[in-house]
Amino acid sequence: MTPLPLVSIVCLCYNHERFLRPALDSVLAQTYPNLEIVIVDDSSTDGSVRIIEEYLQQHPRLRFISTGTNLGNTRAFNKGWRASRGRFVLDFATDDVLLPDRVTQQVEQFQRLGPGYGVVYSDAEYISDDGQHLYLHSQKYTAAPDGNVFADVLRRYFICPPTMLMRREVLEDLQGYDEALAYEDFDFWVRSARKYQYAYLPQVTTQRRVHQHSLSSGWYQKGNRLLASTVQVCEKAARLIQTPEEREALAVRLKYEARHAYLSGNFTEAGQLLGMLKNLLGQPPFMYRFISLLNRGKIDLGFLRALYYRWRYGR
Repeated sequence: MTPLPLVSIVCLCYNHERFLRPALDSVLAQTYPNLEIVIVDDSSTDGSVRIIEEYLQQHPRLRFISTGTNLGNTRAFNKGWRASRGRFVLDFATDDVLLPDRVTQQVEQFQRLGPGYGVVYSDAEYISDDGQHLYLHSQKYTAAPDGNVFADVLRRYFICPPTMLMRREVLEDLQGYDEALAYEDFDFWVRSARKYQYAYLPQVTTQRRVHQHSLSSGWYQKGNRLLASTVQVCEKAARLIQTPEEREALAVRLKYEARHAYLSGNFTEAGQLLGMLKNLLGQPPFMYRFISLLNRGKIDLGFLRALYYRWRYGR
């Protein structure tokens, strides 16, 4: 009987004291038998390390890496996966929760696929700060594509990042996450989907927690460095596109990001995105030429975005 492939779960912790126990318990409760569990603490300032030390005493098979200084998500994860040995790697933030059959289901999916598939992703349940159900990812982001998803990842958001199981050779090929960036998922999707195929598992495998300290909570706040990383990823994507469909998909992304950058007062990033849109299309639609004019004058229309969010989401 062929032995099951080793799967490495890299557990990333930064000030997750409130959520750490259920997160680690969910990793230990996995039904998949051949696991390597690597906990990386990115210099937490709360009681996270004390809790991790308790788990290390109770479960000697756990491995622990302390970064020594706060590195950020991309660099901390790279330390973890490079210290691991698994054929498949799971990037797990310890404010989320894995359902018990998560790894089993995704490895079974990989074993039905050809070697050209680099990522299996799935549905997820979003939960509140206190663990209450909010909604399913599939209810909000419809049509999860399979196969060559490069144009899809350029065009729109549809993958719930913590649901991904990655083939190790993908990370080795990409040399891990780009450590110059403030966040990893968009860049990873663009670079990996150019070469590898993706497969969707239509099962809820993960609970993703939504709380005020999560990375995405301040995405378009003025001066947020996440947006600067988005600009860099769009520049990479522009060098990778090969077809008219991919060009159109990147234009959709640039329009979306430019609108939000401008309306959130991030004028520098808005100008960069609008410049890329002009280079891509030659003559952007009138609305974006008008936004470019307003952006150069730093005319703040952020109240329009605030009104829309109040109407659309009640906040």
